Amino acid sequence: METGQSYTRQPEANTGDQQSRAILKARARVLAQKPKQTPIAQQFLGIIVFRLAAETYGIESAFVQEIYPLNNITPLPGVPPFVLGIAKVRGQILSVVDLKKFFEIPESGLGQLNTLVILRSEQMSFGILADEILGVHSIEASKIQTAPPTVSGIGSEYLRGVTAEHMIILDAQKILSDERIIVNQMREVLGYEDI
Repeated sequence: METGQSYTRQPEANTGDQQSRAILKARARVLAQKPKQTPIAQQFLGIIVFRLAAETYGIESAFVQEIYPLNNITPLPGVPPFVLGIAKVRGQILSVVDLKKFFEIPESGLGQLNTLVILRSEQMSFGILADEILGVHSIEASKIQTAPPTVSGIGSEYLRGVTAEHMIILDAQKILSDERIIVNQMREVLGYEDI
């Protein structure tokens, strides 16, 4: 550098800072955008499919403990007509419920009623009779349609819906929590509701 000459130093543009700012602005723009709607993962239900009279029914497998061949039913006096009696399954005594009588479905010919579908919740377990087990299906929950009011005379409170194949999907949770299934003779004899 020569003496007597003065240089005014121009501030140099810091290209590293400018690049960082540009990157941060681009990221901010992306983050400020509303998120795109991503498809929600489809929910599938495992359904135990069975035949009862002339209809095909399904019940969510999460509530089915097991399928058991029915050997013997011991009738019980003083129970509602839909409770056929009790059966011993692997050392456990279970009530046996005939859904045809529970739902007041008209009898149409003789059914086999030789299979017990054991339903279980935290509060109770019992067996429902089926003529035939047709298998286990996985059904997309959104494909279950609202059941028309004419479906086999079953009250809508017990139905989840109907599939395109005309399978009637029962609401196991509502069936398991229905107070009519709980047979408590003392409540009826004494007239108390809280027993």
